Amino acid sequence: MKNVLKEVLSTSLYILVVLAVTYLVITFVGQRTRVSGESMTPTLQENDNLIVDKITYRFKDPERFDIIVFPYRYEKKTYYIKRIIGMPGETIYIDEQGNIFIDGEILDESYGKEVIRYQGRASKPITLGEDEYFVMGDNRNGSSDSREEDVGNIARKEIIGRAWIRIYPFDKFGVLKHQ
Repeated sequence: MKNVLKEVLSTSLYILVVLAVTYLVITFVGQRTRVSGESMTPTLQENDNLIVDKITYRFKDPERFDIIVFPYRYEKKTYYIKRIIGMPGETIYIDEQGNIFIDGEILDESYGKEVIRYQGRASKPITLGEDEYFVMGDNRNGSSDSREEDVGNIARKEIIGRAWIRIYPFDKFGVLKHQ
C-alpha cells in the first residue's frame, strides 16, 4: 500500500511539473498557431501551422519585413499574421500606382509583388508614433491590414511574437524567411 501511494504521488508530481513547464513555454517562449485565410499568400497558406516565437522581442525590437502575430482589436481569440512594412517614426504613403513610399522613398521589397489596388488610409501620408508599426499582408489585394481603420497602426505592446517555424504541412516544414 505504501508503494502504491508513493507511485501515485510521484506520478502526480510528474504530471504537475509537465503542466507547469508547458504553461511557461506557451506563455513566455512560443505557441502554435494556424493560418486562416489567404492574406499572407504566397508566403503562408491557409491551414499552415506555425510556431510563434514570443521571446525574441523581449530582447530586440521588431524589424522591417518581420512576420508578426497580434490580436485583432474587435474580436477575442482572433489573431492576425502580417508583415511589418513601416517602422516607428516613419511616414508611409501608397500612391495611385500602388507604390509604397517610406519617408518619401519607394520601398524596395521582394514581398507583395502584385500591384496594390486599394491604398486605404495610406492614400494620404501616415506618420507612425514612436512605438507603432504599419503592417500588410503579402497578398496585398486580399488582406485586412494597417490600410484599414479597424486594424490601423500596431503598437509595440500589441505584438505577441514573430512567426518562426512552419511545422505543417510537413513538406513545407522549416524556418520562415523574414528579411
